[in-house]
Amino acid sequence: MALLTVRAASERLGVAYSTLKRWVLTGRVRTTRTDGGHHRVSEAEIDRLLARQPPGAGRRVAAADADESLGGLSARNRLHGFIDEVRIDGLLAQVRLRVGDQSLTAVITADAVRALKLRRGDDALAIVKSTEVMIAKSGNPGTNRKRRARK
Repeated sequence: MALLTVRAASERLGVAYSTLKRWVLTGRVRTTRTDGGHHRVSEAEIDRLLARQPPGAGRRVAAADADESLGGLSARNRLHGFIDEVRIDGLLAQVRLRVGDQSLTAVITADAVRALKLRRGDDALAIVKSTEVMIAKSGNPGTNRKRRARK
């Protein structure tokens, strides 16, 4: 019985590493632990999971292959998803990408949308390269913990 790392198993299943890791931690995937505490997935478990996938579930594998052609790109924040909406107005277009249960919106040129032939339902890849990252907290500011006293 061959045992695979979680990363190798995620590639075989066509799911993201983080997704398979979450499945392991919630007990959805049965694993064997090494002496060092690392999870290993058996071939039989991979076969069981592949048998449960609906037909056409191999879409993620094609997206991973397309990602390999971008190997020379310096941006490492790549989000796989599918196009939820495309709006073109004049020179610009708004493309909404669904990544899991989250939505990401990009404003690109209308020419780029036409050149890439972006359509609703297509698999796509968002590549994020930014010099700024903003973070916000939701909820009532009065319910947040009190600030720690500075020394």
